[in-house]
Amino acid sequence: MTVAFADVRAAAAAIAGQVVETPCLHSRTLSAITGAEVWLKFENLQFTGAFKERGALNKLLALDPAQRSAGVLAVSAGNHAQAVAYHAQRLGIRAVIYMPRFTPHVKTESTRAFGAEVVLTGDTFDDARRAGLAAAAARGLTLVHPYDDPRVIAGQGTIALEMLAAAPRLELLVVPVGGGGMIAGMAVAARTLRPDIELIGVETRAFPAVHCALHGTTPVFGTSTIAEGIAVKEPGALTLPLIRQLVADVVLVDDGDIEQAIVQLLEIEKTVAEGAGAAGLAALLRHPDRFRGRRVGVVLCGGNIDPRVLSDIIERGLVRSGRLARLRVEMRDLPGALARVTACLAEANANIEEVHHQRAFTDLPVLSAEVEFVLQTRGPAHVREIVEALASAGFAAEVVAE
Repeated sequence: MTVAFADVRAAAAAIAGQVVETPCLHSRTLSAITGAEVWLKFENLQFTGAFKERGALNKLLALDPAQRSAGVLAVSAGNHAQAVAYHAQRLGIRAVIYMPRFTPHVKTESTRAFGAEVVLTGDTFDDARRAGLAAAAARGLTLVHPYDDPRVIAGQGTIALEMLAAAPRLELLVVPVGGGGMIAGMAVAARTLRPDIELIGVETRAFPAVHCALHGTTPVFGTSTIAEGIAVKEPGALTLPLIRQLVADVVLVDDGDIEQAIVQLLEIEKTVAEGAGAAGLAALLRHPDRFRGRRVGVVLCGGNIDPRVLSDIIERGLVRSGRLARLRVEMRDLPGALARVTACLAEANANIEEVHHQRAFTDLPVLSAEVEFVLQTRGPAHVREIVEALASAGFAAEVVAE
């Protein structure tokens, strides 16, 4: 069984008014940075924070009375879980959700808050999937698959309908890929409306299942990724043939690319994206020649990121941009020396975040000391100014890279 354009149109009619028709907006700043004309589809603004509501709701609406009465089961790294739980609660359907043990806390608690029974099992999505499939069969529950289901695929395809309605001149759609439900559904819709449009999928280098399937190579999987929402080792039996037929390529990005994209979306667009949600922009940053000069639609597919992880990413982003710098300063270990250094830093408009004063663990002579400062700065040029100012005041300073 496959998915046709009529299925996507039917899904759009079925879910209308029950999910958010999210904005699709042009980003002038990201366009200037990437060299492409960038349009962002803000699926992170769905009520549950991700695009998964579309497919989950379309599937739930198609259940017969007996299936509704028995209940449903879903397996998910988080966003599909919340989508199923929320809309099942709205529709009065019992929901059981199997999730990997290391799913971010924000996702597990949100799922429970929607009234679902949450079972945490296995270290990966695939471990949880195996357990969930067995439980669904044993308990007589209807499986709401996160991607390998015709109604789920059709529901996700409604994203493309909205994007092309908002920006009909788009030449290329960039879509994060886990199991492939979103890009398969979007490809069916977009290629029917615009046969000339190109779709590019994005996976992480740690979980390149679809990329390797398209390129005829054997995938080697990592143990983790910041984009846990697309950390899938096996694409769908329904989705992969559609991807082969309709998608131009799948490119790979690193976690560092995704971190950079998260920070840019936060700073420039004032929007929060999780790792999978930022993968599309990460592809534009990682592979600029692939997209430069083209009108590109990027799906920000989710925004459910743990605040602690986001905090770490912001801090690491500040380090990468030079706005958080670590300096090692040598000085005589005499009264007033540290005060003179800090006065010099203040004069250079550097804000001190941390200070580590080291006397014993150093190769410097006795009566000398090393002090490490973590400084808030305006960027690399400002850091160079600070080092020069310290040198002019008689203090040897160096930037500590790691």
